[in-house]
Amino acid sequence: MNRIVATLSIAAAFAAGCGVTHLMQPARAAAENITAQIIHTQDFSGDALGPANSGGMHSKMFVSADGSTISIQDGNVGKHMHPNTNEIQYILEGTGTIWLGDQEVRVKPGDLVIIPKGTAHGGTKPDGRPLKAIAIKTPPQAPDDTKMLD
Repeated sequence: MNRIVATLSIAAAFAAGCGVTHLMQPARAAAENITAQIIHTQDFSGDALGPANSGGMHSKMFVSADGSTISIQDGNVGKHMHPNTNEIQYILEGTGTIWLGDQEVRVKPGDLVIIPKGTAHGGTKPDGRPLKAIAIKTPPQAPDDTKMLD
């Protein structure tokens, strides 16, 4: 009798958990703070994007929703990878070379760089002005999801 009660209790708890999770999805979506806006990317460079990280990169997140983030990044960054995060960069300003996988490639304003998770990238070598880009990351990058490479 106790086994039947225990089994039914576990099944009921599991069903309740599934139901609550399903009901919470609209609540989570409603909690996202997205507003219609225009972001004048030319107004954000250097310190206007926040303090530089240890590598000299300034970054500011503008949108976080539906499993992705959108930020503006300005500056040089060492060669690295994100084991769990895909990244798409749209180059706004600056020209130079970056690592993408096992190749150095030239980038210029207007280029769209697709970086699947686990792909080496960065190692920026600008020709003059550091690169400034819009970075879209999906899923949002966890604080420990950057592995610096040589």
